[in-house]
Amino acid sequence: MPARAQGIDDAVTSFELDNGMEVVVIEDHRAPAVVHMVWYRAGSADEPRGSSGVAHFLEHLLFKGTEKLEPGEFSKVVAANGGTDNAFTSFDYTGYFQRIAADRLGLMMEMEADRMVNLQLGEEDILTEREVIIEERNQRVENDPGGLMNEQRRAALYLNHPYGTPIIGWRHEMETLDLEQALTFYEHHYAPNNAILIVAGDVTPQEVRSLAETHYGPIPANPDLQARERVKEPRHMAERRIVMRDPRVAQPYVIRNYLAPERDPGAQEKAAALTMLAQVLGGGQTSVLVQKLQFETQKSVYASAFYDGTSLDDTTFGLIIVPAQGVSLEEAEAALDQAVAEFLDEGVDADQLERIKFQLRAQQVYARDSANQLARRYGEALTTGLRVEDIQAWPDVLQAVTEDDILEAARSVLNRNASVTGYLMDAEEVTQ
Repeated sequence: MPARAQGIDDAVTSFELDNGMEVVVIEDHRAPAVVHMVWYRAGSADEPRGSSGVAHFLEHLLFKGTEKLEPGEFSKVVAANGGTDNAFTSFDYTGYFQRIAADRLGLMMEMEADRMVNLQLGEEDILTEREVIIEERNQRVENDPGGLMNEQRRAALYLNHPYGTPIIGWRHEMETLDLEQALTFYEHHYAPNNAILIVAGDVTPQEVRSLAETHYGPIPANPDLQARERVKEPRHMAERRIVMRDPRVAQPYVIRNYLAPERDPGAQEKAAALTMLAQVLGGGQTSVLVQKLQFETQKSVYASAFYDGTSLDDTTFGLIIVPAQGVSLEEAEAALDQAVAEFLDEGVDADQLERIKFQLRAQQVYARDSANQLARRYGEALTTGLRVEDIQAWPDVLQAVTEDDILEAARSVLNRNASVTGYLMDAEEVTQ
């Protein structure tokens, strides 16, 4: 039986094909266009050890040829039909999407179903595309001190879990990625019973079901697909600190990440409290850190807090401060810690909390204007273990968060023994 959403997302329908492929339809008939997405429950955290980067590598390789399409022809067909396409890889998923006129949806499904099972790769494809992803790493990580710091910080925070390995891969392992590794990952993970089809736009559930059964339905499920069982983090017993110096750093800063729980199906309250905590501490000009550190003490030019609970396993809660001119990183960190301590003593401003709740509710409503944004919300959540009903319930769970919930979440998560603090500075700067 299809499950229909309620409330602001009352145009959402979900069902499952006989081969195990999940389908979510988000109706929006204001424009004759659709977003067609296929999400695989396979990201960088699902890679075999020693093959870091293979999930992202395969994402690139899927734009090579199949038995029906020449290399690069997929995107050319999309463009020739007036659409756009792209793909993305994260820790928990890989996704492929096209935005296209509604009457071209069947063509998109036909091509996407084709590359789900008929990818044709040769050694030349491996060599050329491997150079592409290595250059991408050069641009995004090697040439960016902040990117290098993020990579080192995650590796220090996650003692055992694969979230400590960069999505793009460690360079020395990327350089050895080969055809066998790519095909092994593809053949195991790229199957309908490991995929979620999301169609958002000018369609009906009946139309999508008919097209999906035609194009995806004949693809057999992978009977050998394993449950996503990952290694667990051990008990964190010691604070970790990183000092990174790089002559390219123009603006030094202090950033700290704490290990934090993710959103869980049927139990999203703690994640909701952490979401609200990030907003209260660092979500805008009226937030605690901005008020205390930028306006009152003038210790920073920027301060914020961040948290994203849409994760299959434990995620992170973060704090960052960019010191004002003449303020050392040590002084900035001390000011940050003092501001957080004062917040825990003083509690949450009731008016601020109500403003945040109103803003979040408004964002949920405005998100309906973007089919792509809605599709991504469902795809990210479903590939990280949540259910359609959890996604639908999330706005109300956020609205129910109280001051006590926020303070309890803060005291639980802001544990220095489960944290990494990073100093990023110019090579010439000295610490006190």
